[in-house]
Amino acid sequence: MDQVATLQLESVDLQSSRNNREHHTQEMGVKRLTVRRGQLFYLRLSFSRPFQSQSDHITFVAETGPKPSELLGTRATFFLTRVRPGNVWSASDFTIDSNSLHVSLFTPANAVIGHYILKIEISQGQGHSVTYPLGTFILLFNPWSPEDDVYLPSEILLQEYVMQDYGFVYKGHERFITSWPWNYGQFEEDIIDICFEILNKSLHYLKNPAKDCSQRNDVVYVCRVVSAMINSNDDNGVLQGNWSEDYSEGVSPLEWNGSVAILRQWSARGGQPVKYGQCWVFASVMCTVMRCLGVPTRVVSNFRSAHNVDRNLTIDTYYDRNAEMLSTQKRDKIWNFHVWNECWMIRKDLPPGYNGWQVLDPTPQQTSSGLFCCGPASVKAIREGDVHLAYDTPFVYAEVNADEVIWLLRDGQAQEILAHNTSSIGKEISTKMVGSDQHQSITSSYKYPEGSPEERAVFMKASRKMLGPQRASSPFLDLLESGGLRDEPAQLQLHLARTPEWGQDLQLLLRIRRVPDSTHPQGPIGLLVRFCAQALLHGGGPRKPLWRHTVRVNLDFGKETQRPLLLPYSNYRGKLTDEKLIRVSGIAEVEETGRSMLVLKDISLEPPHLSIEVSERAEVGKALRVHVTLTNTLMVALSSCTMVLEGSGLVNGQITKDLGTLVAGHTLQIQLDLYPTKAGPRQLQVLISSNEVKEIKGYKDIFVTAAGAP
Repeated sequence: MDQVATLQLESVDLQSSRNNREHHTQEMGVKRLTVRRGQLFYLRLSFSRPFQSQSDHITFVAETGPKPSELLGTRATFFLTRVRPGNVWSASDFTIDSNSLHVSLFTPANAVIGHYILKIEISQGQGHSVTYPLGTFILLFNPWSPEDDVYLPSEILLQEYVMQDYGFVYKGHERFITSWPWNYGQFEEDIIDICFEILNKSLHYLKNPAKDCSQRNDVVYVCRVVSAMINSNDDNGVLQGNWSEDYSEGVSPLEWNGSVAILRQWSARGGQPVKYGQCWVFASVMCTVMRCLGVPTRVVSNFRSAHNVDRNLTIDTYYDRNAEMLSTQKRDKIWNFHVWNECWMIRKDLPPGYNGWQVLDPTPQQTSSGLFCCGPASVKAIREGDVHLAYDTPFVYAEVNADEVIWLLRDGQAQEILAHNTSSIGKEISTKMVGSDQHQSITSSYKYPEGSPEERAVFMKASRKMLGPQRASSPFLDLLESGGLRDEPAQLQLHLARTPEWGQDLQLLLRIRRVPDSTHPQGPIGLLVRFCAQALLHGGGPRKPLWRHTVRVNLDFGKETQRPLLLPYSNYRGKLTDEKLIRVSGIAEVEETGRSMLVLKDISLEPPHLSIEVSERAEVGKALRVHVTLTNTLMVALSSCTMVLEGSGLVNGQITKDLGTLVAGHTLQIQLDLYPTKAGPRQLQVLISSNEVKEIKGYKDIFVTAAGAP
């Protein structure tokens, strides 16, 4: 009998186009094979002769990481079988077509993610084997697979939280929420490589590369590593934080339009941290990385967000008798807003019931296990006050639930509690609404309704866990339990008389109503109300006063009075911070008793608006005319104006144009052509910055049709 010729591999077709489409990775391109774990993908192997399953033996080998090991789960060997054997590496369902072998490969839903090398070893009978490289592939998390820990059983939500490559960040103030467009760009060609570069520069990898890679099957581990690597406090992370408002050595956090430019700069400079980021930049870049790796992720804003360093669940703020908010050396603060991420996953490391959305916060506020990272903390655990559960749940709980105690300071001593607010922190927790440009409040996911019996019960439960048994019966906790409302002889309110506009005088209205109290149940009272206005920094701290005013009022029992207040533009011109937020504080002193009352109003000032229009239908490869219009509504010129355009699938990288000076009251009109590269829903982001205003932002949703589509 003639000996059969040795089987030799002649060519391989990784079928990247088909596989990437079926694995929802075609947006990353089809030049490379990019697949998701827990799902079949297909190869065609061409040999020197027909494959004979009885005598030809093929072993597949898949390896990832620096020291692949079957023990660590970074190396898999598996044979050709007729039937797929379950949730393990396998090659099955093969068909023979002349000299070609069509085979289905399966990766388990708990496989390590990463760049893989795929090889086959061919042997005949007991003879020696020959190894052939088949190529490389990238393996990602699979939220479409019911076996994967990141499984999300809704195609609408998958499109939003994995496939959508643009979105919004919500900023400002809980009563004046502004939406900022952001280009996540997770499917831009090089972003997947940069994501793994981030993992490979982490301290865990540098310490023990083989062990770190072996843990990349665990989404909890991966997202903790990413949370630490987006900031640069411990490592060569992606972004350097800066809250000083001096950005002369880098880019202002306000001037970023998206994640792609940041990630590319970090990679191109060998892992040098990019200057500069603040919370919304950190969270948006983390959203890009996690969506790219296949983890459903969204960006969440918490308005009036506590940073409670000593974990006592109260933040103290101080005013003097002239209503000036005082800076403090304490590290505790109330951010005007703070932005973090939520990632969707099963928490096998926790008791049942805590799956779903988990908080991850890449902004460097506190260390966790020695590194500046935060989470994943189960949103359900936060709502129920289960602060003993991993990771960093007490810190996040305080961010949305701490109480605020406002003190009157005299001669450097805290003399009087002006207010104890149990519901002023953790307001309007917001994220982008699914399938819409609007924001959606998700506050009820984090806590029961403010003031409800459930909310106070959860607060006390969390307090006792966080404060410890030795402080569980303290007068402080009794104060928290009571809510601490004071008896006041009058009610004071500050209202805006008209919508505030940057560059215009601000008109306010003070309303005072005399009400009965235990000290003065009847009769008139005299009030001396001292006002102070200060620009607020992002961290909630104040700048020096920019306006002061005093009002004296005599008020009979049961009566109400109004007084107009005017804060001229000349007082705040050139004195606003990045936040464009002014706090007007008033302290009313009761002349008969010397007691004080506090009234506050935060005013958010928006920059001028720009408009973006497109003149015709957008089609891949065809010129698309874009019109950008900006009217300077301020009373001063905008100098050194520059425009930056960005948008995945519409612009390759960024387009930058110098626009010169825009005189007050004048309008700027710009026309330019874009050449879309990808079909489907896209978003164009436009930023115009000047010396006077760093961020005038706008966006346009554009649907791009495929080339030659009818």
